[in-house]
Amino acid sequence: MIRVLVAIALLFAAVFTLDWLGGVPVSVAINWPGGEMAPPLRVVVVSLLVFALAAIVLWKLVSGLFHTPGAIRGFFRARRRDKGYQALSRGMIAVGSGDIRLAHRYAGEAGRHLSREPLVMLLEAQTAQLEGRPDAARSAFTRMLEDPDTRLLGLRGLFIEATRAGESEAARHYAAEAQKIAPGVPWSATAMMEYQSAEHDWEGALSTLEQAAGTRLLEKSQAKRLRAVLLTARAADVEDAEPDKARAFALEAHRLVPEFVPAAVLAARVLTRLNDTRKAAKVVETTWKLEPHPELAEAFIHVRPGDSTHDRLKRAQTLYGIRPNAREGAVAVARAALDAQEWDLAREYLGKALRLMPTQRICLMMAELEERQHGDRGRVREWLSRAVRAPRDEAWTADGVVAETWHPVSPVTGRLDAFEWRVPVATDTGATELDGSDLAERAALPLEAPPPPPVVEASVSDDDGDDRNPPAPPPPAPEEPGAAFPADSRPVQAATPEPAPAEARPAARSGSSASMLTMPFRPDDPGPGGEAVEPTPSRVFV
Repeated sequence: MIRVLVAIALLFAAVFTLDWLGGVPVSVAINWPGGEMAPPLRVVVVSLLVFALAAIVLWKLVSGLFHTPGAIRGFFRARRRDKGYQALSRGMIAVGSGDIRLAHRYAGEAGRHLSREPLVMLLEAQTAQLEGRPDAARSAFTRMLEDPDTRLLGLRGLFIEATRAGESEAARHYAAEAQKIAPGVPWSATAMMEYQSAEHDWEGALSTLEQAAGTRLLEKSQAKRLRAVLLTARAADVEDAEPDKARAFALEAHRLVPEFVPAAVLAARVLTRLNDTRKAAKVVETTWKLEPHPELAEAFIHVRPGDSTHDRLKRAQTLYGIRPNAREGAVAVARAALDAQEWDLAREYLGKALRLMPTQRICLMMAELEERQHGDRGRVREWLSRAVRAPRDEAWTADGVVAETWHPVSPVTGRLDAFEWRVPVATDTGATELDGSDLAERAALPLEAPPPPPVVEASVSDDDGDDRNPPAPPPPAPEEPGAAFPADSRPVQAATPEPAPAEARPAARSGSSASMLTMPFRPDDPGPGGEAVEPTPSRVFV
């Protein structure tokens, strides 16, 4: 509506202007060889406007004739470009969805329509990777190196292909080139740190880390953690040759990340070697408050090598008082009590540890306690069998590899700071967790004197009705009491008791797959609460 009103207003303005021009006292004379003419002023103005409009139209027609071939070419070029970008988009989607057939089809179509587009080379490379053609992928990434805009992309692609092929030297070369071109790229900085760490070039790795942290590629907490890892690894390398440098590196790592256990353990070990026991104990106590760990307990208990077993026991009790609810503190006190032959104290703290988590190590320590205090073979076999079914203890684990000690890089992938203190993945799916309350009750049973060997009554009836009671074979005795349970034992798999010899077993009843033995408990065998239980037969199939 507004446009209509504006058009009417312009029309009225034009009519008013022409009427005004007709009244203007201006005469125009036009002379030519055939005569002369004196039209009004408004006729002259309208004629000039018509002439200008006709000239413009004629110019457009003439210029259009000259530009028609280029316009036609531009039309088809734009159409081909649109088809190429459409094929490129669909090809990227096909690569992302894993459709090899469509990816190959659209990559070829995009290559025909967009020959100079860098994304076409990326689509070709990713399609070749999807099809399992590494040579074609490398060729596409190599062509990207010729263009400065795609050089970094080509280096990353070649780095990935070299890593997949296990060509570490080539991969490191590509990572170093990318680091020179763009120091702010995270993947090249991480790769260079891993390669330098694998070669124990800790100084170079620290320099790379500082460069990456300066460009804000890493968060502040992550950069501090990686620096602590590299400093700890550097301290471990010079621990024997240069203990002063090792102390400085380890203490700096401990200051950066106080909960980092390897740094605290290494610092305490070096400080102990340099006779600075007070500083070593302080370092361990600081980390113990944040992260109780058996290696910290070992370093704290042996902070003075000349201490007696009872002195180490007192030190373990001091450490336990810092974190009373920590399972590792109870285990450390129990270990020191076993070494000092304080059996009751060891049983008390092992009971506390069992209530928290009955692991294999704790069950084996209970077996050691029964062996060394009472020589009770039955109790020893019971705790060994429980250890087989108990949950595994934590260990240093990285990429499925379990190591005895911490390492800065993974031996499988070379990843920095890969080792974690956690329970390894169980390989036996049939393993079950033990009941902590039951183990704690068994651990607290009073054992004033070793009980006599259990009486096993076995009766098997054959087809003729004869009853035979063969004597049970005696259990094998260890060569040396307590020798099978070292002080720092950390089992991976406990040994189970060997089965009885074949000649000691009663003959199976004909027509049955197994013979059943009736094995009553002793009337004076204490139950879970310490009281005697009635003889209850149990069935054991052999």
